Amino acid sequence: MDNGNGHASWRGQLTLRGAIIGAIGCVIITASSAYTALKLGALPWPIVFAAVISLFFLRLLGNASLNEANVTHTIMSAGAMVAGGLAFTLPGAWMLGLANQMGWVQMFLVALCGTVLGLVCTALIHRHFIVEDELEFPTGTAAAETLRATEAGGSTGARLFWSMGLAGAYSVLRDALGVVPTMLAQLPVPGVNFGIYNSPMMLSVGFLVGFVPLAFWFGGAVFASFGLIGAGGALGLWNVTSAQGIVSSLGMGLMMGSGIATVVKDILPQVGTFVRQARQDAPGEKNDPQSLVSGSLRTDAGIFGVATAAVAVLACLGLGLSPVASVVVVALTFVTTIMSAQSCGQTGIDPMEIFGLIVLLAVAALGEHSQVRLFFVAGMVAVACGLAGDVMNDFRAGHLLGTDPRAQWLGQALGGIIGAVVAAAVMCALVAAYGPGAFGPGKAFVAAQASVVATMISGIPSVPAFAIGLAAGIALYWAKLPAMMVGLGVYLPFYMSLTAFLGALAKLAYDAAWRRKNRRRVRRAWRRVHRGRDHRVRVRHHGARGLGAAPGTPGTPPRHHAMQTHPHPRRPAGCGCVLFERLSAPPCYALAWARAWNAAMILSPICEVFRRLSSGVSSSARSAVRQPAFSTSSTAPATSSAASSIWKL
Repeated sequence: MDNGNGHASWRGQLTLRGAIIGAIGCVIITASSAYTALKLGALPWPIVFAAVISLFFLRLLGNASLNEANVTHTIMSAGAMVAGGLAFTLPGAWMLGLANQMGWVQMFLVALCGTVLGLVCTALIHRHFIVEDELEFPTGTAAAETLRATEAGGSTGARLFWSMGLAGAYSVLRDALGVVPTMLAQLPVPGVNFGIYNSPMMLSVGFLVGFVPLAFWFGGAVFASFGLIGAGGALGLWNVTSAQGIVSSLGMGLMMGSGIATVVKDILPQVGTFVRQARQDAPGEKNDPQSLVSGSLRTDAGIFGVATAAVAVLACLGLGLSPVASVVVVALTFVTTIMSAQSCGQTGIDPMEIFGLIVLLAVAALGEHSQVRLFFVAGMVAVACGLAGDVMNDFRAGHLLGTDPRAQWLGQALGGIIGAVVAAAVMCALVAAYGPGAFGPGKAFVAAQASVVATMISGIPSVPAFAIGLAAGIALYWAKLPAMMVGLGVYLPFYMSLTAFLGALAKLAYDAAWRRKNRRRVRRAWRRVHRGRDHRVRVRHHGARGLGAAPGTPGTPPRHHAMQTHPHPRRPAGCGCVLFERLSAPPCYALAWARAWNAAMILSPICEVFRRLSSGVSSSARSAVRQPAFSTSSTAPATSSAASSIWKL
């Protein structure tokens, strides 16, 4: 059954058994994510793991499609980022002695408000980032390719799961056993965390994102670490502590400016289109492909409006914020959620606590002085941004697999609400069991991000640097430059930027080697054609390498210089031989491209006939078409210099 948009029916993808499996997995993953985020100060994406587990349990119960597994893992992984949003912000209140002012009800309301705002925002922006901009979303892409590999099996699946197992074992040796160091090549640079983060995941992020975006990211890191901190300190303009405050403020400003520019330039026009379509929507229409809730854009608009208003009321009555502060928090959460989606799409990183801190500082500037309420604001925004990153990664996986986004969004809503309940309960249980004194740097639970929020709650370190970054972020985005990438490079520690950049360099070298191999292959094929040994160009699949699509799956169509026809001495002039070159062809899609190339070979003679007919070749010239290509007869078609010359590789 089809929904009119090329996707299978969402009811066949969001199944009862999938919802039950996803809900049980969501409880387990949410609880473990809250503990991991507090204990280690980091939270890896659980999407790939959830995808494998979902498909495994679904197939234990019978046949299961990849789309059903994709929706199930969407439910299963939703609560992890809700737990991360709470764990990265609220423990800062415990460190400041405010634990008695924060109970389960307040934590649940924070998580619930953030979850609702994240769902509403992603429903409005998913088409822009997934379909129109086609951002990479490395984690979502990895989840889709993992599911494809489990179905395809063979060498592709073996390579993928072998690499996953190797990376997992390496991480255990590093984190659990301490056999492998966490940092490599560390240098004592004042104010700069110089080194290489020994992380396969960070290297793979750089490999998947590519060189050009990482060049902007790394450029921002070099400017901040060695320009502002290093050179500024050497010239005596400021000390290291002041320079670090300037850098963090500048980075936050750049990201905030990028988010504001994205809203004004891209999102608001889409919202206007959404509203106009909702007004034009017939009251009885229930099959609009852009609807993610009810099937009707008009009904969806009403639901989203009521949900947004309910969040503002809950923030005002349940969390004690003023009406003005509640409205500002809701509005800025939409902006930061868009920033989070853009960051995840370009880098695979979701600095949710940074976005929560930005809104916290904005609300504090409006006159809100209660520290515990400011932590509520930071937690709400962090949950919304974390959930948005997870939702957009899931939408990316669904876009690659052909999953209905409506089924995914509804599944994400189910998982997000379950995650809000479980995450608040786990946070309360941990603080009751260990006490507030167990949280903070050097304690049983590091809670590094929450300690940063507790430190920054007094205000922006450098307001002028923040203002400069805000203006620069808007200007860069309007100039079609990746302002978010530059801002991340400025804000994040240098070792993370350096490690991701090394992954991008590895991708650059990998593509160069593949291009050389491809040129040699095409050159050999050309020689065979030119010498008359074979009139076909054969493209052989040599197997997927690394993380990529399984054989037979659709991939991006090749970009090539030209599709040229060269008349062969021993073939009719009307049939051409097509030569292809893919300048940067990841070999994981080689088989899909080979099939596309073979289809073009079949269509080439047909295209040649139509070209001749459009050029005015009469039926009386059929005998001329049968003449060899080197004939000098005036009835033979002239061969252009581009088609007759040898293609220079």
